[in-house]
Amino acid sequence: MDTWRTKIVASDEENIWIHGHDIRFLMRQAGFVETIFLLHRGRLPNAGESKLLDAILVASADHGAGAPSCATARLAASGNRQSVSAAVAAGILAIGDEHGGAGFGCMKMIAAGLQLIRDQHFSMEQAAVYLAEDAKSNRTHLPGFGHRKHTKDPRVEVLFAMAEEYKVAGDGIIFMRTLEAAIRTTIKPIPMNVDGALAAVLYDLGFPAMAGILFFIVGRVAGLTAEVAEEYAREKPMRIRIPVQYDGEPPRPME
Repeated sequence: MDTWRTKIVASDEENIWIHGHDIRFLMRQAGFVETIFLLHRGRLPNAGESKLLDAILVASADHGAGAPSCATARLAASGNRQSVSAAVAAGILAIGDEHGGAGFGCMKMIAAGLQLIRDQHFSMEQAAVYLAEDAKSNRTHLPGFGHRKHTKDPRVEVLFAMAEEYKVAGDGIIFMRTLEAAIRTTIKPIPMNVDGALAAVLYDLGFPAMAGILFFIVGRVAGLTAEVAEEYAREKPMRIRIPVQYDGEPPRPME
């Protein structure tokens, strides 16, 4: 079998290194967020980068037991009292394009919009209007906008304000704000959600598009562990009963 290759972690009988940094140094001098950044980028973050990634993880941690990932984890925990890992994993498996994964698509959309500016010599406003009009004519949803609960997602302005404070804000944030305005005039007012905000910030931090979903997963795992622990501690096994109404074929007579 071919030897696996990795640039992330090395170890021997007495040592562990993450991108060359001794684990003992990281445990004493760095933190969990800094180590997550190091794992993905191969270097330790500066103070502003660390604060922003920390805020993204906090923003992604939990949105209530009814959120698809949390509800799925609780349902699995309700029926399976022997495997905490299965319940947490079930919650992660509920994350996708419609829930928690829009940041991935949004980062690709930002890159595509900025590519239009470079290739077609569009202005920021023209590129945003182009995407909004295309979504309207094709009746497609633009990732990073709209929320089934919030008319204004409270996490968006916090992330953007922090990006400004730490001088990280760049074309990603500018484009998303411009696109939000274009959607308002072209389609209707649709507020940006946390997926759109974290996508813009991660783009400006230099992360690849996949980070848009990966960091949501990292943050949401914290919430899932709490949801599963509460389900085990407070609720009886098999307590979740989903109302089901059958509307198929009526019973057939036995022949």
